[in-house]
Amino acid sequence: MTDTPGASEARPTHVLLIVVDQWRADMMPGSPALPIDLPNIRRLMREGVTFRNHVTTAVPCGPARASLLTGLYLMNHRAVQNTVPLDARHFTLARALRAAGYDPALIGYTTTTPDPRTTPRRDPRFTVLGDLMEGFRSVGAFEPGMDGYFGWVAQKGYALPPNRTDIWLPEGEDAVPGATDRPARIPKELSDSAFFTERALTYLKGRDGKPWFLHLGYYRPHPPFVAPAPYHALVKPADVAPPVRAATPEKEARQHPLLGFYLGSIAQSSFFQGASGLGVELGEAALRQMRATYCGMLAEIDDRLGEVFAYLDATRQWQDTLVIFTSDHGEQLGDHWLLGKIGYFDESFRIPLIVRDPRAEADVTRGRTLQAFTESIDVMPTILDWLGAEVPRAADGRSLLPLVEGRHPADWRDALTYEFDFRDVYYSHPETALGLPMDHCSLAVIQDDEAKYVHFAGLPPLFFDLREDPHQFVDRAADPACAARVKDYAQRLLSHRMRHAERTLTHFRATPHGLEERRPAR
Repeated sequence: MTDTPGASEARPTHVLLIVVDQWRADMMPGSPALPIDLPNIRRLMREGVTFRNHVTTAVPCGPARASLLTGLYLMNHRAVQNTVPLDARHFTLARALRAAGYDPALIGYTTTTPDPRTTPRRDPRFTVLGDLMEGFRSVGAFEPGMDGYFGWVAQKGYALPPNRTDIWLPEGEDAVPGATDRPARIPKELSDSAFFTERALTYLKGRDGKPWFLHLGYYRPHPPFVAPAPYHALVKPADVAPPVRAATPEKEARQHPLLGFYLGSIAQSSFFQGASGLGVELGEAALRQMRATYCGMLAEIDDRLGEVFAYLDATRQWQDTLVIFTSDHGEQLGDHWLLGKIGYFDESFRIPLIVRDPRAEADVTRGRTLQAFTESIDVMPTILDWLGAEVPRAADGRSLLPLVEGRHPADWRDALTYEFDFRDVYYSHPETALGLPMDHCSLAVIQDDEAKYVHFAGLPPLFFDLREDPHQFVDRAADPACAARVKDYAQRLLSHRMRHAERTLTHFRATPHGLEERRPAR
């Protein structure tokens, strides 16, 4: 198998897919929520097109990345939670790129658990949160267990503590774990963001100008929410927006049983190294400090991306590179009294997406922000379309290139949809608390500019009028005045799921003349 495209290519063709972790959509340059500038992200926005209404179709990390890298909804790939296996039959982005003649490189992680039917049960990959999706060539692995990163830190001469994740404790022996204005104990030169960047530059310099595809993943702004100096002090807590939430956790919890469960169970220790207590116990001052630190973590990523962009500029590869910047999912940051990526609120699902296409055909949208509804499942078809490769029939997403080129297809989606499966996994037990069978622990959302409907397999639905209630505090699912609208959105969601039911082989049929394939318009 060659690692270069066909000989007919007039010039090298490169793809840089940047996937950060836990970056919410409103934390972008120009947004009131972000009190600092991110010049390299802003450069991408200026040279590319920003999709304002973009969501991940699933959370948390494993399901989100499965959708991103297969182009499939959660209802079809069924890697429903971290540690749940991904069926080996799915045609992933890595496999599609190999079919197109690329040797896809990956820095970071995909949080993929292998199919147990294809590997022995004693495979060590079943002992970790997730491993690498097969088909990628790892050139800077973080998984399993962050071994690649911690080995790099030790090789650099840094003495790791017995509990090596303690490098993310606040600086100083007297530091109290939790939201803090102190920096991490690890210096910025040895941060995980520095590690990923060094791996990226090592890989790119080794390519010697040959065509490449690089999935460049960054762990941040994923918790622990502590930043190395000087990023810990870039933003003052007074300069960040306060959380959007009800007056008390108890009032918030009355909205829905699932929300009540999470408000009573999310621990601070998942977000601050060594912390104790519940997330709802964080006061506003602590939340503002957490948000300020989060912004500093974004700034570190921006600086590191600047190093990669500068190398591509210096080697004249920037002009031949498709750059896509996105995240796996968002982060609640205290909104609705929640931390993490869970449930059904926008903060967990709305994520950034920038597509910087170097072709002249994309000049018409450079610097623009588009309002079209886009989803994480569109990334894989977009990359394959740009490379002239075939988009799998089973893919649920659509190429964004028509939008990038200034064309809006008449049949483009009229709503956003996403899903969340909350069955018991090792760190959360909602099905036990709510008294639900495992396969009843799921929800699906459909929303447009007017309203948002949340359907649960085993719990009451939710309905929000987004014009009157953009932050989704008032459930009107049982309001007689909204009955017709609730029915309409429920039917739209059902129709959407029926149209996207698994269809890998549904365009084939046997005939008296042999196998026939019918390719419907996408």
